[in-house]
Amino acid sequence: MAVASLLESGWTRKSNTPDAHGKCIMRLIFYHVFVNLPVMTASYPAFRYMGLRSSLPLPHWSVVLSQMLFYFILEDFVFYWGHRALHTKWLYKHVHSIHHEHATPFGLTSEYAHPAEILFLGFATIIGPALTGPHLITLWLWVILRVLETVEVHSGYHFPWSPANFLPLYGGAEFHDYHHRVLYTKSGNYSSTFIYMDWLFGTDKGYRKLKALEELEGKQS
Repeated sequence: MAVASLLESGWTRKSNTPDAHGKCIMRLIFYHVFVNLPVMTASYPAFRYMGLRSSLPLPHWSVVLSQMLFYFILEDFVFYWGHRALHTKWLYKHVHSIHHEHATPFGLTSEYAHPAEILFLGFATIIGPALTGPHLITLWLWVILRVLETVEVHSGYHFPWSPANFLPLYGGAEFHDYHHRVLYTKSGNYSSTFIYMDWLFGTDKGYRKLKALEELEGKQS
């Protein structure tokens, strides 16, 4: 009962329909062709200037691992502040609300957003590689991991193989589902992959309170 009362205070009630799925797919096709592709093409010379290379030899595994770790930490930091800014009144209404049309997200909604948001939050993804000038293989690996992560956390399923079961401070689908289901003024959980920023700034308190109540009611039932 306590959990239900907490949810009713700020829970959004939207459901996905076949029309919503179709709209999502068509928008993603449009965005990839007319937003992502031009940006990637235009940014390639800049990456080359910053040191991106594609020739042999391939980088040592320790270099790749250290760069991946740096990218994740930096991306989480930049993404957190950008995402939190998108939950201010004006930016949410005019930009971020498109992404939140899906209160029950599925994998494809990970990239369903306003073009301005794609560019704004996409900066968090590319800033790490732009600063380090990695090998092209490293850049591809980073993009693949980042896409897999964002699809997984938007899937709506907490799979047995989810990194949330093995990696400390990894958010996962359950953590991000809360963000989508609660009204934008109360949502919190702004982090991207690892949730250390929400923990540091206390923006996951609502989620933690809900989890504690669920655990308590589970013991009482």
